[in-house]
Amino acid sequence: MLENYQFVSENEDPDLILVLGGDGFMLHAIHNYMYLNIPFFGINCGTVGFLLNNPNNNELLQRIEEAKCTNIHPLELMATDINGNIIKALAINEIYLYRQTTQTIAVKVIIDQITRIEKLVGDGVIVSTSAGSSAYNFSVGGPILPIGSNILSIYGISAFRPRRWKGALLPNNVTINFEAMDYHKRPVNIVADFNEFPNIIHAEVVQNCSKKIQLLFDPGHSLEDRIIREQFI
Repeated sequence: MLENYQFVSENEDPDLILVLGGDGFMLHAIHNYMYLNIPFFGINCGTVGFLLNNPNNNELLQRIEEAKCTNIHPLELMATDINGNIIKALAINEIYLYRQTTQTIAVKVIIDQITRIEKLVGDGVIVSTSAGSSAYNFSVGGPILPIGSNILSIYGISAFRPRRWKGALLPNNVTINFEAMDYHKRPVNIVADFNEFPNIIHAEVVQNCSKKIQLLFDPGHSLEDRIIREQFI
């Protein structure tokens, strides 16, 4: 039981962060405490628990000592809204643009300063990390990416145009820019994990590979293993 352990505050140089909850709570914990640069060990008390370990009665300290570390890297967002405000945010799973009203959005997609899609029309477009590829990205039809693949997924959300575009796999060192077209008539929101920002006219997305988030998993229960298994369910 947890009452048998002594915990310290973030100001007392903790060795790791123990997270009890679901995937959403783990994402919030990562956002709140990633600046400490120490590992996260999660125990699933929620529904799916993709980023956490299964609950069991084994000795907690022994589990932590035997745990295997998976390093993931966040996406960085820099966006501009219609009022000229600059928005900065991080995302562990994904960053996506989507329609604010019943009308589709129209977005230009630029990869490393080359326009790849002149006008993407649909409900939205999503950029996903490998760690987040089995979440919202997968639910809209995007591919699951192995951890360590150094690849990002970009995928349309109910894309109407281009008619035959099935998304793309990109190296994780690219710079992705989105430009909202006709944004007064077709307003665009952007979401970085659980943080949402309205009325976006431009967004730049990159993966910060210098920022490392350490997740600890029980042997045989790693994030890599689960992402592989998800592709055969």
